[in-house]
Formats: sequence, structure tokens, C-alpha cells
Amino acid sequence: MPKLKPSRDIQPVTEFRANAAQFIEQVQATGEPIILTQHGRSAAVLLDVGSYEGMLDELALLRDVRKTESCRRSGFRPIERSCTLPIASSA
Repeated sequence: MPKLKPSRDIQPVTEFRANAAQFIEQVQATGEPIILTQHGRSAAVLLDVGSYEGMLDELALLRDVRKTESCRRSGFRPIERSCTLPIASSA
């Protein structure tokens, strides 16, 4: 992700209200979020839909990886988002 440009990427909510269409066009064109402030503090983040969906997909994948690692450390094998005992080998 490119370096944050405060003059472009951090804006007050009042500015967003006055220029919502322009802000939406900016996040769609750049793919970069805009941080909205209220009373001088960060209040919200405006993202384009593609970036948001990508973050959700990545989060789901990371959760699956964490669950798999946890199952394996516990001696279980992961099966569809839960753990089950390993199948005993018939030797």
C-alpha cells in the first residue's frame, strides 16, 4: 500500500458531506482508503468495494490458516472449519 498522504487521504466528515461523489470517485480510482475525521479524531474509513471484499477474503483465509495451525498443534486434523481426531492407521 502506498504511503498515506494526509492532505489527500485524511479528510473531515464535513468535507465528505459536501463532496461525497468526489471522494467516492477518488477511492474507486486510486484503490486507497480515505480516513474521515470528526472533531479532529479518526471516525471512519471509506474504501472501494473491491478493496473491502479483498480484505474480507484475506481475513477469512487467515482465520482458516490459524484454525488449521491450532488443530495441528493439538494433534487433531482440520475438517471444514472444525477439528477432528486423526484417522488411526490400520497397520
